Formats: sequence, structure tokens, C-alpha cells
Amino acid sequence: MTSPSETTQRKNDGVNPLETTPDVRARMSRQKSRDTQVEVALRRALHAAGLRYRVHRRPVKGVRREADIVFGPARVAVFVDGCFWHGCPEHATWPRRNAEFWRAKIEGNRSRDVDTDARLAEAGWLAVRVWEHEKVEAAAGRVGEIVRGRRAAG
Repeated sequence: MTSPSETTQRKNDGVNPLETTPDVRARMSRQKSRDTQVEVALRRALHAAGLRYRVHRRPVKGVRREADIVFGPARVAVFVDGCFWHGCPEHATWPRRNAEFWRAKIEGNRSRDVDTDARLAEAGWLAVRVWEHEKVEAAAGRVGEIVRGRRAAG
């Protein structure tokens, strides 16, 4: 009989379980998946620019993907992607320990991102990706332009 943690690990993007130490496991479990510093800073900048939005919502019913910031009427979904977790072309690092696991995990995240963008586009939404390393002001300006442009066109 398998334990719940073994089952969870097997479901983890279809990759083999991660062999790790208790210290690493504890550190990884503290990684935030929502309301990160970058995400909160971006939300503050967007709010200061007069934009209103929803946070951590599924833009499209039936698509089990949650956007970090959602502009409903403009149909814009913003995702703040971490450089490590989403394989940033500028800052991605490939761990040497458990390399096969991490390569599969990060490539799986990239594939899911592409699929998410396509599913949203099919439903008339625009997915906007912001890397965690981007300057908040520049990212907020880019998102603001897109949202205002879609509102004006709609």
C-alpha cells in the first residue's frame, strides 16, 4: 500500500518522486505560490495606476488554471512567473542534484504555460506573462497598456 505522500509525489506532473533531504523539503515547502513580493508589488503599481482587478481567479470556467491578476471586462489574465519554476531564458538554473526530476518539472511547467495561454486565447482572453525579474514599473506599464487597449477595442 502506498502512502498519501507517495501518491502525491507520483501525481507531481508525471515525474518520479523527488529524492531529497528533510532540510531541502522544509525549505521548498516554505516557497510561496501566491502573494509573492513581486506579485504584490505589481498589484500595488497597477492599483496606483487606477486599474482594478481580481486576484487568484480562474478566468475561464472549465479551465483549471488560476491567473495571479484578472481584468475581467478586458479579458486579460496576468501570470507572474518565477524564473526558476518557469525556466526563464535569462535566469533559469538547472540543479545538478535530482537533475532529471527538475528538468521534467520545469519543462512540464513550461508546457502547461503554453497550453494555458492557448486555452485562454480560444476563449477570447489574453494571457500576459510577467517574469519575476522584470522591473515592476515596466511590467505594470505594459499590463496597463494592454488592459486599456483591450477595453477601448471592446
